[in-house]
Amino acid sequence: MTNSVKITAGNIFPAIEATLLNGTTVDMSKAHSGADWQMIIVYRGKHCPLCVRYLNLLEEQQEALKAIGVSVSAISADSKAQLEGTMEQLSITYPIAYGLTEQQMQQLGLYISAPRSEQETDHNFAEPGLFIINDEGNTQAVNISNTPFLRPELDVVVRGLTFVRNQDDYPIRGTVTY
Repeated sequence: MTNSVKITAGNIFPAIEATLLNGTTVDMSKAHSGADWQMIIVYRGKHCPLCVRYLNLLEEQQEALKAIGVSVSAISADSKAQLEGTMEQLSITYPIAYGLTEQQMQQLGLYISAPRSEQETDHNFAEPGLFIINDEGNTQAVNISNTPFLRPELDVVVRGLTFVRNQDDYPIRGTVTY
């Protein structure tokens, strides 16, 4: 087992270059669509029905997130062809990218899994992660899991972000070091 460095709350979030289905390369850490904060969802890939469900549930939160200035993007280690297959199961309007590399997974501190079989997928993949990047480019909130069934409830995330965004100078939590 190797050690992985976890993203630290309050630190600058790294630039994560990724490719959208239309071939556009984007920095996943940058807010878009008029928002000043960014939410990045890392999902396991096409082979994961829980991920597909989560991504579709996230679409239901888009209006509430837009209202508080938070844009959303999703990414996995899947290939372009695998993402095209996933899109058949999704009804989403936010950007979704493919090709997350193992180096990027490590940079984000994600858990990485090997496929159980070739029927599952043909590459190592990231377990779920959710990152909130504030208007200064700092990591405001982090949730990293080693399994697809331990994810934050999206309505709770949206309520929490709404609370934080409506406060004057709400601090980034979890920054005390020893």
